Amino acid sequence: MTIAERRARLATRHHLAPPARANDVVEVARDIVAFHATDPSSVFLAAWARLRKPTVSNIENALYDDRSLVRMLGMRRTMFVVPADLAPVVQAACTNDIAVTERKRLVQLLTESGVADAGAWLDGGNESTVRILAGLGEASATQLAALEPRLRRKLAPGGRKQYGPPAAITTFVLMRLAAEGRIVRGRPSGSWMSGQYRWSPMERWLPDGLAQLPAEVARVELARRWLRAFGPATAADLKWWTGWTAGRVTQALKEIGAVEVDLDGATGFVLPDDLETPRKVAPWVALLPGLDPTVMGWVRRDWYLGSHASALFDRTGNAGPTIWSDGRVVGGWAQRKSGEIAYRLLEDIGKQAEKEVAGEAERLQSWLGNARVTPRFRTPTERELAG
Repeated sequence: MTIAERRARLATRHHLAPPARANDVVEVARDIVAFHATDPSSVFLAAWARLRKPTVSNIENALYDDRSLVRMLGMRRTMFVVPADLAPVVQAACTNDIAVTERKRLVQLLTESGVADAGAWLDGGNESTVRILAGLGEASATQLAALEPRLRRKLAPGGRKQYGPPAAITTFVLMRLAAEGRIVRGRPSGSWMSGQYRWSPMERWLPDGLAQLPAEVARVELARRWLRAFGPATAADLKWWTGWTAGRVTQALKEIGAVEVDLDGATGFVLPDDLETPRKVAPWVALLPGLDPTVMGWVRRDWYLGSHASALFDRTGNAGPTIWSDGRVVGGWAQRKSGEIAYRLLEDIGKQAEKEVAGEAERLQSWLGNARVTPRFRTPTERELAG
C-alpha cells in the first residue's frame, strides 16, 4: 500500500479534509478511537479541526451533560477522551493493568515515607474516599482531602525520589481509583482549558457503570477499532499506541484476522475487509493541536512527518501544534499573547495551499476569541512562534 494511499485514508477517516468533516464530536471520537486528553485544550482543538460547526458548548455537552464521551486513563498510561461505549473496552484492555501497577507504586512510596502496613492503610483510605464521594455526589480533590485525612498524608521527598517539599497523596489516590473504574473526572472547576476536574462516582456518572469484559476480548476489539482508523500500520505501531507487550499485539492481530500488506518495505496490517484503494482526495490543509490523535497515531512517522520531528516534537516524543497539507506535516503554529495565530511552513507547499493555511489560521483565531492556549508540552517551533 503506497504512501499516497495512506495519506488519502487519513484525510477522510480522520475527518481532516473539509468535505470529510463531521457534524458530531462523538462521531469524530469513534472514528479516531480516542482524543488525546493529557492537555485539556487539545481535545477541543482536535475536535475543532474535524467538525463542520464546532462550538465549545457542544463539545462540553458531550463530555459533561450527555456523557457520551468519557475522560479516562488508557493506552500508555495516558489520558484520553473516549466514546462512552468504548470505555469498558479501554478499561479491560489497558487500564486495569495500570491500576495494578499504580497500587504497587503507591504502596512503595508510602512505605518509603514511613507508613506501616501501607497496603492496608491505603485500601482503608480508598474505601473511605469512595464512600465520601458517593455521599457528596461530586467533589473536588480539595474537598475530598478536607473530609478524609489520609488524603492529606505527605510523601517524603526521599520516597518520591526527588528533592522538594513533601507532597500529599491526594492526586495519586484519586488517579488510582479512577484507573480502577470506581470514580471519574467530570467538569473542570475552571474553563474548558482547565485540568482541575471535579470527581464523581462512576455509577453516578454512567448509570450502568463500566461493563466487565475479559481482557483478551477487549484487546481484540481495541485492536480492531484502531486498525480501522489507523491502518495500514505495523505491529510496532500498535504496540506503541496501546502499550501492550509484543505477544499481546501478535495475538490481537491474529484474532482479528489482520492481513499483511507491504508498506514501502515494511510489513503492515489492515483488516480483512479493508483492502480497497481509497478514492482520491482534493487538496486540503489543517491546523492540528499538540498531541493530536493523528500525529500521535503511529510510532513510524516518516511517511507523514518527514524530517520535521526535531522542530515539532519535544525531547520526550510529545507533538506540538502542526500544519498539515494533503496528509503530511509541513509546518507548525502557535498562539501569541495577542491572540494571533502565528505559523511557520517548513517546506514549499505552493501558493494555493499557503493561502489555505492562512485562511485556517484566521478561522482558528476567530474561533478562539479571547481564549489563550499554551500547549502543556512546549516544542521548539511553538516556543519561537509564541514569542
